[in-house]
Amino acid sequence: MDLPFSFSGWLRILYVVFAFCAALCLGALKGILVGPIAGLILVIGNVGVILGLFPAHVAWTVYSLIKANRFDAPLKVAILVGLPVLFGIWLGLSIAGSFLVGVGYGFFTPWVSAFEAFRQENESNKFLHCIVDGTWGTIKGSCTVVRDFADICYHSYPLYLEELRDPGSNELRTLRLIHVPACIIAALMGLMVDIPLYIAIAVVKSPYMLFKGWFRLIHDLISREGPFLETACIPIAGLMILLWPLFVVACILLALFSSIFIGLYASVIVYQERSFRRGLAYVIAMVAEFDEYTNDWLYLREGTVLPKPLYRKKIIAQSSEFSFRGNHVGVGKTSSVSTEAPAMLMPSLAHSRSVAEAIQEVKVVQIWETMMKYCEMRGKELLDAGVITTADFYEWLQAKNSDEAAMISVGLPCYSFLQTLLNSIKANSRGLLLFDGVEVTHFNRPKDKLLDWFFNPIMVLKEQIRVIKLEEDEVRYLEKEVLFGSNTQRKEAWHNGSLAPQDALRAAQIQGISRRMIGMIRSLSKFPTFRRRFRQVVKVLVAYSVEMDHSNTSLRSVASV
Repeated sequence: MDLPFSFSGWLRILYVVFAFCAALCLGALKGILVGPIAGLILVIGNVGVILGLFPAHVAWTVYSLIKANRFDAPLKVAILVGLPVLFGIWLGLSIAGSFLVGVGYGFFTPWVSAFEAFRQENESNKFLHCIVDGTWGTIKGSCTVVRDFADICYHSYPLYLEELRDPGSNELRTLRLIHVPACIIAALMGLMVDIPLYIAIAVVKSPYMLFKGWFRLIHDLISREGPFLETACIPIAGLMILLWPLFVVACILLALFSSIFIGLYASVIVYQERSFRRGLAYVIAMVAEFDEYTNDWLYLREGTVLPKPLYRKKIIAQSSEFSFRGNHVGVGKTSSVSTEAPAMLMPSLAHSRSVAEAIQEVKVVQIWETMMKYCEMRGKELLDAGVITTADFYEWLQAKNSDEAAMISVGLPCYSFLQTLLNSIKANSRGLLLFDGVEVTHFNRPKDKLLDWFFNPIMVLKEQIRVIKLEEDEVRYLEKEVLFGSNTQRKEAWHNGSLAPQDALRAAQIQGISRRMIGMIRSLSKFPTFRRRFRQVVKVLVAYSVEMDHSNTSLRSVASV
């Protein structure tokens, strides 16, 4: 036996064990010291936002329902009668969720940060980051969470209500008063049946998930696969083994929360299908869907032994562009589980990837940062050209909603997005070519459901632009349309060499592309992190414009002398 090698191997094992125990204790100490502060900031901030904006939410919602033209009077009355229950559920779940998120984020973030320090290269950096990481950063992160949550409640929610009041929206939806009792009874039946059965299925299968997860993680540890491939990641993966029971408990809680909304959706089925029997069939079918869904996640037998009756008369048409939206589509075996019953959100028990493999995947944060950098670059170009001014940015900063400064809130990101699509088409990219040269395709895009809502429609839009083969003057015309929208005065003032198409079909195609792009950006602007990140871009552009004005003033002064 090679004794030096054996001795060095044992030293390496002892080092890993000691480092893991030290990081575990230090992370727990940081969690105890920092957790209460970060947790209190998050809980007090979120609960303050919820309670402070609650009267405004009630007033906005009632006003929007009364003004909405897509609902007839009986349906409006039915929704208004059900609003107290919905608002009660909102208050209960949001406040309870704020407490859970505050405790989890405040305590576990410093703990995990202690293990993340092992990714550093030298030992001194590992020790320093093990102590420092997760302290002040966790407190700042809790403030960021509160700010993003406030953006959702104060800015994004009114935008959804504004779409509800849009007079050009869908056809009139009616409700017969005879269906109101059936909707109420179906919702109550959904709550009484789905909640206990969802919890029962989750609790019965939780031991299997616990031991199957431990088995997979220990197998990866022994075979040095997945997260255990790199030695520096072994302490982090060891923490995953310790925290796996908490993941299982979290999945049970998520099953409980999701069962509430799935049960209440039975009233919507009764309204859509005009049948109380189909509403009860939905309640029963959702239990079977949940059982089948958990079987797929845990790699158990396919399908389910529970009855799954049909509750749709016909399959609702759904565009392939928005195939990931999670609408309730289909019946029986033709329906997709992911589109029907959002159930136990649990980590996959399949073979996990190594860190080296994960690096090949483009991250959501990278896409956000690249998008904002591109907005900043295009904003500077438009400022230099005099197309937009400092007053436009100040108007956005002082605006109460996005409609008051649509040229900045929607037009600038849409203009930057158009340039990204045009550059990707010119480079013959199979996906999106980002500002830093990274190409996002179907293979390396982030596996994120929110991003799925946009990626496929974006690819379809890019293909439409490529197929119609826009001329240079038509591209300039499209740039005007996406930047200024309905502001005809600013369109006429910008002479960029554009020419409106004389062919009516060609003009309609370009207008359709412009509307779709603006709609995508409006939807994207409702995301919680978008407004915070875009506000930083606007501040940078304001500083750039002020500096540019000062330099121009200095040049004029020198020239006059």
